[in-house]
Amino acid sequence: MSHELFEQVFSSRYGNKYLDTASDKAVLKMGKNRIAFTSDAFVMSPRQVPGCSLGALSVFGTVNDLLTCGAKPLYLSSSFVIEEGFLFDELNQIASDMASAAKKCKVEIVTGDTKVVERGKADGVYIVTSGIGAVIQGVDVSGSNARVRDRVIVTGSVGNHGVAVMIARGEFGLSADVRSDCGSLSDLVLPLLRKFGSKVHALRDPTRGGLATVLNEISIESGVAIEIDEKSIPIEPGVKAACDLLGMDPLYMACEGTMVLIVDRGIENLVLRELRKRGARRAMTIGAVAGSPKDRVTMTTSIGGKRYLSMLRGMSLPRIC
Repeated sequence: MSHELFEQVFSSRYGNKYLDTASDKAVLKMGKNRIAFTSDAFVMSPRQVPGCSLGALSVFGTVNDLLTCGAKPLYLSSSFVIEEGFLFDELNQIASDMASAAKKCKVEIVTGDTKVVERGKADGVYIVTSGIGAVIQGVDVSGSNARVRDRVIVTGSVGNHGVAVMIARGEFGLSADVRSDCGSLSDLVLPLLRKFGSKVHALRDPTRGGLATVLNEISIESGVAIEIDEKSIPIEPGVKAACDLLGMDPLYMACEGTMVLIVDRGIENLVLRELRKRGARRAMTIGAVAGSPKDRVTMTTSIGGKRYLSMLRGMSLPRIC
């Protein structure tokens, strides 16, 4: 539905070659250099869950978006829409979390804005960030670059962030040892890009809509099929149990510290070795790119059947990132 909204309201009015990719980031040419530019808005309820806070999320999410452009993140802006009566103690904590996250990512928050709205009009606080990064020379990653026989790799478990938020809300009476995977992926992704360059074809962070949705986006943009194996997808027991109880699918739950990579099949094992060496112990190859049926994502289930994975329509859990 977000894609339909974008096309009907925004792209139809001010579409251009950058915006027509329907992405929340763009790679722009500045003379001989290329820069990555991204913008995102963050709202999470509750604002603190195991492994994640709204402040940290707003920095890590923006940094990870720049990485999906093949860029080294450099500078961020941060704007706040603050509800009247919001506690200074909590605002100070959010700012501290953002500062710590920026330091960890080696980026600087260089500008921003604040607006105060009436009580009850902003869910406490909204944070809007933008980021700029320098695209690494020789790197060209895009959702339209997936090629037949490429391998699909995930850097870690899927669904953790969405389930951690769901449990923290306490609406379902569930208790499980699940932490959000919220974090910067710079230390994993930048060395891969510098080492393998153009053999890394696409990068996506599976946030809203989860793994299944971003695979559909890549499939559509590249005009290919993607085939994955359910048995290969790393899902933590607590995430699987919570989703099973509530009839939800972890493949559609948000991740905030996991990356999907589409890489040349010749470097598959080298990429996995590099990821695991850098701490991504659950990195796995989960599938491959095929020629047909185009624009389709198919999963071989754990019992040997075939299942088509469509793009998520609507949102299984609102206000998560």
